[in-house]
Amino acid sequence: MSQSGILQGKLVVLGVSGSIAAYKAVELARRLTQAGAQVQVIMTRSATEFVQPLTFQALTYRPVEIEMFSGIDDRAAGHVSMGIHADCIVIAPATAHVVARLAHGFADDLLATTVLASSAPVIVAPAMETHMWQNAATQANVAALRSRGVRVVDPEEGELASGMTGQGRLAPTEKIEEAIVEALRTRSRLLAGKRIVVTAGPTLEPIDPVRVITNRSSGKMGYAVALAAREAGADVTLVTGPTALAAPAGVRLVPIETVDELRDAVLASLPDADALVMAAAVSDWRSAEPSASKLKKKDAGDEMTLRMVRAPDVLAAVASARGPRTLVIGFKAETGDPVAEASRMLREKRLDLVVANDVSRDVFGSDSDEVTFVSADGAEPLPRMTKTEVARRLVEKIAARL
Repeated sequence: MSQSGILQGKLVVLGVSGSIAAYKAVELARRLTQAGAQVQVIMTRSATEFVQPLTFQALTYRPVEIEMFSGIDDRAAGHVSMGIHADCIVIAPATAHVVARLAHGFADDLLATTVLASSAPVIVAPAMETHMWQNAATQANVAALRSRGVRVVDPEEGELASGMTGQGRLAPTEKIEEAIVEALRTRSRLLAGKRIVVTAGPTLEPIDPVRVITNRSSGKMGYAVALAAREAGADVTLVTGPTALAAPAGVRLVPIETVDELRDAVLASLPDADALVMAAAVSDWRSAEPSASKLKKKDAGDEMTLRMVRAPDVLAAVASARGPRTLVIGFKAETGDPVAEASRMLREKRLDLVVANDVSRDVFGSDSDEVTFVSADGAEPLPRMTKTEVARRLVEKIAARL
């Protein structure tokens, strides 16, 4: 995947601390934004003495965050939400003071709290005077960060703000960007070596040769899951009903129409699958006697009675055929109380996770969604976000369980 492809759509939190090198973070923010990343800048109070927040806002199209509790999020966990949702955190420049606070796990401002609240890769690019960089305390702090998996982009030799020449100059923007890309590329291998089967789109049950019984589904959610799994390094099979979407690159496509075809395709793929994600909108009912010829309006009169029977329950078939190590994730589109219905589905179908979706909130065909992950551990509601982001969160859940 290209560098721009790795950054596309990723949430990169850029922490800027109080160093004269803060002006170089402006170029870094610009480059990341142009590469397709969503860049959220957090500035320490001292950083604003060197660069105005408006400069970053103009380049990233997002407001700059500074204060711990400033209404950045309408939920109680607003002060940690950026850390929870970040794909990567980079602090450039990082002063000796910031390096020390991170090494000792302080949470006394928004930047430090964001780092502590995140499981995303963290990159630190220090910038300081040579003697401060070489001080044993600073080196011990840097070593502590490295021991915890933090990527440190060492400062370089050059002229410093003190007028001296030595090591302490912020690493070049290109080098920091390379570290971000590498961190994201490494993280994107969460499902390397795993085989994931995803179902998507609607099923079509014929009434006659031109009419069908179906469910509303654009297929966007299932396709997003397939792409996210592929980006995470998985071998992905996408079993899909008819959609207007292009097949994700690198994904094996199995086209289907009816519930029977969906069931057969899923069961054929199941023995080798590490996880099955059932995002397809599967018909619960089908015509008891599909007509071999088109039903004519002139023959039906003003009314027509259509007798329907239950379609095969694909998840019930999966429950009987799945192996003990295969994860099975279901989707539950509901009105009313989707979490309660998802909990029932979790128990009855012996699933590992159900994604509950309230379809009364105008989600059909849209690019965003508001879902709740329901598992034996309880319900985890997510804020409204793009379907791509929901898919990435789901892939992280699958990776953690596998």
